[in-house]
Amino acid sequence: MPEELYHVLGIGSGASQKEIREAYRALAKKHHPDLNPGDTGSEETFKKVQAAYDILSDSEKRRQYDAGEIDAEGRETTRQFYREYADAGANERSYHSSAGFEDLGNIFSDLFRTRRPGEGGAGEGAHVRMRGGDMRYSMEVPFLDAALGTTTRLTLPGGQRLDVVIPAGHRDGQVLRLKGKGMPGPGGGQAGDAYIEVSVQPHETFASRDRDILIELPVALHEAVLGARIEVPTIHGPVMMTIPPGSNTGDTLRLKGKGLAAARKGRAGDQLITLRVELPKKPDADLKAFMKEWAKDHAYDPRQGRGG
Repeated sequence: MPEELYHVLGIGSGASQKEIREAYRALAKKHHPDLNPGDTGSEETFKKVQAAYDILSDSEKRRQYDAGEIDAEGRETTRQFYREYADAGANERSYHSSAGFEDLGNIFSDLFRTRRPGEGGAGEGAHVRMRGGDMRYSMEVPFLDAALGTTTRLTLPGGQRLDVVIPAGHRDGQVLRLKGKGMPGPGGGQAGDAYIEVSVQPHETFASRDRDILIELPVALHEAVLGARIEVPTIHGPVMMTIPPGSNTGDTLRLKGKGLAAARKGRAGDQLITLRVELPKKPDADLKAFMKEWAKDHAYDPRQGRGG
């Protein structure tokens, strides 16, 4: 039934791709084998969630599933299977399916049963070659690993480990495709691909917008008023930067090329530094006395002109 895979993810059949992705992320994180060692129930649930996401996150597979052309395991329904089989040549028939080998065994044994010499028919000399199914996974990486690039290891539901190269400049929610790392293809067919959705963990200092890195930088009162040369953190390491005299909270400075790495032939992003002027936690007597004298001739109202 079309409702079955939606039920696995706990969503309705009209769910958007964003809702499907969010439901998958929550369930995959909850039932991942690494977080539930030895819990066979969680492992089985994780496999079901993974299989449901494999179909529903692919617009064409989801259309086929909703139309009843494939079942909850990604297998073509009997009517669809025989229609496509009839259109293929007699000696070699190739299929693309996400189903496992054992699940299709009964169908193949009926259609391609080995015949004795003289029996003839479509089964004689027939060779079945299938493309292996694609697999979908999700993983989280630290902010700096995604920004600078790294190689990390993903544990698959069956315990197999897969090394995943995260390219520099990877952004939250982007999907990596690992060609040939999906299910093997029966009959010598091409292996499927692995699709890995990478979530980037937040960082206490850095954030990103497109390819720019954003930070908020506290500056002392005298640095803002007089200007200063100070050290600023970047994802590539600390650099020196000039704070212009008369800077104020909310002013933004730019460090060119200090953002995320370029995509293909594009240019790297920048780092944008938003200043925040901070007073001493406990202003001393000298500062208070100075400000009293200064305010006599230089008082101003920063709220002037604002409604309220």
